[in-house]
Amino acid sequence: MMQSTADITMGMQCVQPRAHPAWLRNAKFDGAFILGGIALALVSGAAIVIEPSLFYPILLLDLWLLGYHHVIATFTRLCFDRASFEQRRWMIVHLLPIVAAVTILVAWQVGLWVIVTIYFYWQWWHYTRQSWGISRAYRRTDPEALYEHGWLDHAIFYSIPVYGILLRSSQDHTHFIGMELWMLPVPASVADIAGVAAAVLMTVWAARRLLALFQGRLATVHTLYMLTHIAIFSIAYVWLDDITFGWLMINIWHNFQYILFVWMQNRRRFEKGIDPQARFLSWISQPGRLWLYLLTCIAIAAAVYGGLLRAIDWLFFAGVSATLVLYQIVNFHHYIVDALIWKTRKPAPTRVPAHAS
Repeated sequence: MMQSTADITMGMQCVQPRAHPAWLRNAKFDGAFILGGIALALVSGAAIVIEPSLFYPILLLDLWLLGYHHVIATFTRLCFDRASFEQRRWMIVHLLPIVAAVTILVAWQVGLWVIVTIYFYWQWWHYTRQSWGISRAYRRTDPEALYEHGWLDHAIFYSIPVYGILLRSSQDHTHFIGMELWMLPVPASVADIAGVAAAVLMTVWAARRLLALFQGRLATVHTLYMLTHIAIFSIAYVWLDDITFGWLMINIWHNFQYILFVWMQNRRRFEKGIDPQARFLSWISQPGRLWLYLLTCIAIAAAVYGGLLRAIDWLFFAGVSATLVLYQIVNFHHYIVDALIWKTRKPAPTRVPAHAS
């Protein structure tokens, strides 16, 4: 029996994407946020794979334009206004010296390889948790869409990152960014099982998204973000043979996203205009001043890191080892601070966590 015109029309309507995508901010911002970061990472990765000698120039660009800037962006939430500093001063006054002392002690008493190893695994977790938090933010913008929940939701999201880190560990790499590295002794069979589980979960996810599309309940923007999450972790930790090249790719993606996300949060915080209690930060966080916010962070990063690197040259332990320890002090402190300042506190409807659910 032939379907009626009405039935056919209804069926076509079911597979139509949502007329009004649920943006985190708006189409322009979200397009740059989701697609800009992955594009920059992929182009950089392709350039390095084609011409490995480009690794260090691209690394330097990443550090000075994104990496240092990304750390300074965290401090805009810690000490760019009096209220924030008073609330979180212990993170700078007490936590930072503790992290510095412990890092220096471990490097001195055990060896730099411990610091490198901790960084390799911690940065993987840090990047994964940031991506998890961003995915939660997109889910909240479209609560009526069809999503996975509970253990299935977690399993789908973490399957590729977990498979990637288990695979890297099973490959028993001995060096990372040119430095000695110790990998967790993961049997290849364990990594293979994780890979099969990830493939099954990705199939389930794709099938459920197709079902959501057919039902007219597809979370379009969240799905697009998830595709970039799956792609970058697959390339960085699974497909690329060189773990250092893979790290640089995902580091670029992570830094790019963090900088824009923090600006968006500052923009939301000061959406009513200039705040007399945070005049400078609120002023550079107004509409049309993203460029000024970025230039401010880059200028501060250049001054701070440039000064620190010059200071190292004056110390008796100057060299690669001292520079590495300095960088990891900053990184480890940043990881701890991020895990604290981005936690959801109720009631806080405008605060979206970037590292915790």
